[in-house]
Amino acid sequence: MASPRDLVVATFPSEDLDGKRNVLLDVYEDVYVERLSDPFYSTARYWERLQGYASRDGFALAVGVVGTEPIGYALGYTLPSGSGWWRALKADVDDAELLENGHRTFALTEIMVRKPWRRRGFARQLHDRLLANRNEERATLIVLPGNSPAQAAYASWGWRKIGILRPFDDSPTYDAMVTPLPIAR
Repeated sequence: MASPRDLVVATFPSEDLDGKRNVLLDVYEDVYVERLSDPFYSTARYWERLQGYASRDGFALAVGVVGTEPIGYALGYTLPSGSGWWRALKADVDDAELLENGHRTFALTEIMVRKPWRRRGFARQLHDRLLANRNEERATLIVLPGNSPAQAAYASWGWRKIGILRPFDDSPTYDAMVTPLPIAR
């Protein structure tokens, strides 16, 4: 049985997104197989979101492979100056915490691992590789409130919840989390 030591992680810039399309969508469809009939989770809608993320400054993609099989990935981008990321946040935080200047916050927009490799340290490897050597002062992500395994993992990795937000009109409501960078390990 493979362990995180067997994981090979490669990072890619936005220019490589189209070349990784099949890998990314195959993993996505495996992870979200039970939600693909929901328009928000459709493969076409997801690909549109990925293309949007890749158009942002600071975009990065980390793909993990065991042997020859892609088992998961993580990706994100730097929030631009005046970003709308926080516009729907419901939280009791100082307004200064929500200001973006184009280099303050890295948004970890996706992290997913195929089922056979979950809860064995692979997601942490992808997380750490994606966030390693970032120049931003912090990172943010959103996670479904009912996703207890992810919630517990993020908390153990140093993330803290700051509120809830609904990023799209047709999306679920998520918990918004932040962690300082560089990541401590």
